[in-house]
Amino acid sequence: MKVSKTLLAGAAAVAMLVNASAASAEMIGEGITMYMQMGGNPGDGATLARQTGAAQAAEAFGVDLKEQFSAWAPETMINQFKEAVAAKPTCIEIMGHPGSAAFEDLVEGAVDQGIVVTSGNSPMTDLQNAFGSKGFGYAGVDLYVGGQITANYMIDQGLKSGDEAMVYGVFSQAERGQSEKGLADTLEKAGLKVDRLEITQEANSDASLAVPVLAAYVQAHPDLKAIGTQHGGVTGVLADMLKKAGKQPGDIIVGGIDLAPATIDGLKSGYVSATLDQLLYLQGFLPVLQCVMTAKYKMPGLSINTGAGAVTSQTIDSLVDLIDAGIR
Repeated sequence: MKVSKTLLAGAAAVAMLVNASAASAEMIGEGITMYMQMGGNPGDGATLARQTGAAQAAEAFGVDLKEQFSAWAPETMINQFKEAVAAKPTCIEIMGHPGSAAFEDLVEGAVDQGIVVTSGNSPMTDLQNAFGSKGFGYAGVDLYVGGQITANYMIDQGLKSGDEAMVYGVFSQAERGQSEKGLADTLEKAGLKVDRLEITQEANSDASLAVPVLAAYVQAHPDLKAIGTQHGGVTGVLADMLKKAGKQPGDIIVGGIDLAPATIDGLKSGYVSATLDQLLYLQGFLPVLQCVMTAKYKMPGLSINTGAGAVTSQTIDSLVDLIDAGIR
């Protein structure tokens, strides 16, 4: 009994020492400040899971994280990068919507100052090739392939050669437009007649402004069989728009992206057929990890494809709790 008590006392003392040591140990990201572009607006369906992933990574590593929101406006992203550089942080994560050319001189200037720059959501291949050895990585979907995945899920819903389809997207936005191009090209290769319609910057920032445009298009094209987009905000308004246009679930096959609350409702009701799952949580978590690994251990930029597949009306129910928690 005495021996047991002695052992227990010794074990308790060791545990106390271990806990004290862990509490006083420096976190791997201690002293690192990171500015990070989140994309849309705080808490929206195309942004929340990215916020969650970034916040949890920052907490786990001890990084001081500064969030930036742009409502998807490329000019705002450029201005935010300039503001971030002026603050002289350890690291900055940017999004590729403005394109490599718009960012090139700014990124070079930041890297010359010793700031780690990486990217997420929309790639900038030229900059990754130029500054990859300094930590410029990419966490996001292979955009063209993501569009292909969405299109193939739409085709599987019964679309056939000769059917009319419309793809609504930001075709003009550098590499960002590859998502919609992949979607449109894949539908065309399956024999569909595809109309490509550009999203204005106003609707890009506020998807509610796309509703009258889409409603008018549907009314003007009575034989329309499919609508595709790779814009999370627009995906969220499609079900309500189709209801107001007098359409029933399945009358028009809809393929979109992300898991906003309205998109979930659309999947459950059958108005949305499939939505690309680009794992936004990882698009938040991984850039913070990239920042820490480069700042602490001089590791080069990593390119990680977060496009894992699509969510359909058959698979949405098992994900709802995780979506509500801001993770999926």
